[in-house]
Amino acid sequence: MPFLLALDQGTTSSRSIVYNDQGAVVSSRQLEFSQHFPQPGWVEHDPLDIWKSTLETALAALEEARIQPNELSAIGITNQRETAVIWDRRTGEPIHNAIVWQDRRTSARIEELKAAGHEPEVQRTTGLLLDPYFTATKFEWILDHVDGARSRAERGELAAGTIDTWLVYNLTGRQRHLTDVTNASRTLLMNLDTLAWDDRMLEIFRVPREMLPEIVPSSGQLAEIDPVAFGRAIPLCGIAGDQQAALFGQQCIAPGAVKCTYGTGCFMLMFTGDERIASTNRLLTTAAWKLGDAPVQYAIEGSVFVGGAAIQWLRDGLGIIRSAPEVNDLAASVPDAGGVVVVPAFTGLGAPVWDASARGLVGGITRGTTAA
Repeated sequence: MPFLLALDQGTTSSRSIVYNDQGAVVSSRQLEFSQHFPQPGWVEHDPLDIWKSTLETALAALEEARIQPNELSAIGITNQRETAVIWDRRTGEPIHNAIVWQDRRTSARIEELKAAGHEPEVQRTTGLLLDPYFTATKFEWILDHVDGARSRAERGELAAGTIDTWLVYNLTGRQRHLTDVTNASRTLLMNLDTLAWDDRMLEIFRVPREMLPEIVPSSGQLAEIDPVAFGRAIPLCGIAGDQQAALFGQQCIAPGAVKCTYGTGCFMLMFTGDERIASTNRLLTTAAWKLGDAPVQYAIEGSVFVGGAAIQWLRDGLGIIRSAPEVNDLAASVPDAGGVVVVPAFTGLGAPVWDASARGLVGGITRGTTAA
């Protein structure tokens, strides 16, 4: 069984890639899905769109590669991080749209927690800072705004998780509820030393333990894919948040090695090995990965929320371009920016400012300013 299937569930699209045993790409399929903006600063996805587009691209990639599911040795998942989903354990129906990592609706709650003096304790425990970016206040918001959700969660009727957890739940025929350490480390709820849900963080963010998934390593025999999905049972052997997956994939496996990924946002991570380093410059400390029984490895991260999303905005919001690649021709048609400066803080500023209230700015416009 010489092939691997990677499920890459991103913020604006789902992609599936088939690799051979030499690590070469055999086939790849990608689908964009709808972005929902109910209010300024709010960003949502339909969890069912995420699941359907993931499964559709997976089956299409297998068909394009002309291989059968019995030729797959394993499946792995990498995913947009911090996005929150809560669903009914029995029916599998989401109780609310997924609240995306870019969403700012919990800004006031974050300011309340900062004013109460919680940030130093949160940083010591989780490696993270207080910002609407992370998952905990998203879970809290859904529980407080969907009728009966909090009591149902406390009774164990609801399941919660980041996108990896939602995909695993569906891929395993609703049998497994789990997340890996890299995704759990982005929730504000996991103790970065013990790799377990932390009682004090659950108390601060008012998240019932009963709704949270089991935390597992990033690599190993993590679960088995239900035969209904692909026609046979296939081992699920890897889960990692997209930025940690990129750090590993770029072979940043020596302490001090750094990668920067330019996707929906831009994320720079530095691998620090088995040493957990606390930033003095308001960067994040995060789990890089955990391979089986080996000790967890760490990284330092700087997060920029809007990168490629600004290109998507030029296309879908302003209509300046019809397709993303057109920005290359437009940019090449002028010698410079003509004094125009764009700050794409559409969903606040990330590292090192962490200002959830910041918004985008365009400056330096003159009568001669063009789309280019």
